Amino acid sequence: MTEYKISLIPGDGIGPELTEATLKVLDSAQKKFGIKLQIIEAEAGDETLAKRGAALPEDTVQKIKDSHACLKGPVGETAADVIVKLRVMFDLYANLRPLKAYPNVPVARPDIDMMFVRENTEDVYKGIEFTIGNDTTVCMRVITRGNCERIAKKAFEIARMRNGKKKVTAIHKANVMRVTDGLFRDICRETAKRYPDIAFNELYVDAASMRLIKEPEVFDVFCTCNMFGDILSDEAAQQIGGLGMAPGANVGDNFALFEPIHGSAPNRAGKHTANPISMILSAKMMLEWLGEKYNDKKCLQAGVAIENGVVYALTNRQSVPDCGGKTTTLGMAEAIAAALTVKTG
Repeated sequence: MTEYKISLIPGDGIGPELTEATLKVLDSAQKKFGIKLQIIEAEAGDETLAKRGAALPEDTVQKIKDSHACLKGPVGETAADVIVKLRVMFDLYANLRPLKAYPNVPVARPDIDMMFVRENTEDVYKGIEFTIGNDTTVCMRVITRGNCERIAKKAFEIARMRNGKKKVTAIHKANVMRVTDGLFRDICRETAKRYPDIAFNELYVDAASMRLIKEPEVFDVFCTCNMFGDILSDEAAQQIGGLGMAPGANVGDNFALFEPIHGSAPNRAGKHTANPISMILSAKMMLEWLGEKYNDKKCLQAGVAIENGVVYALTNRQSVPDCGGKTTTLGMAEAIAAALTVKTG
């Protein structure tokens, strides 16, 4: 049996509560499918900065380097010093955000099932900013051919593997940012020619924002630059019941980090009502990634079973108030974990 080392960052605010809930589900998955996960806790975030003077200490980075994958809860105001740095440090160039409608959740439509494939290491999020004189500030937008090529390829490969509409929609604003978004647009068009089995279209980012509200059911896979993907995926999450329903993955060629797409919600910390699905489904994505990378069928089966457990808990309203139920964050996780003991996926 392969033992996977998983570095775990509980995070800030509701992060520790979501982490506790997710570990409950992962423990059930290990027992059901014979998976062995060695959980290695690591510190990062606002509280770590206050306590240790660094939001991302060196020993945390080393623990992540020594692991097979990383699972991370939401962090607060130090997000740029934690997750943005980790994305660049480990070259996690693809940010994957699946957004899907689940039962008994207030959704715009029950047939929403889309995936954001977002470039994750450049754009304005590189943080290259400076001041000229006293009155002018500048932020540099960096878009490179190499990163455009690999994110476009990733989007088309994912569209080919999904059971969806086999369609990629490139999002840009090349009518205004003719050089940077022009390069991104052109490479998406070039890549589309190598995937004749995948339908391809383009939308300006403002039009995409409108159509995500008007007709979210028509989309399959989005391919976007960094900032546009961040904003649009948050918008789209509201169509499936909110950010608490939205998991995320940061994937490179050799390593991956998994996390909810939302923030730490400090105003809800300690109330035990936060929706744990975002982090539980992130753990599901982690198991599936491990299964694919290491050809481990048990991990793949566990990932399917976790999603089935989420559906079971929602269908039976064993869920937090955000999802129409009356239980707690941990109570919902216990319902999902219990479902794994009877479901085989």
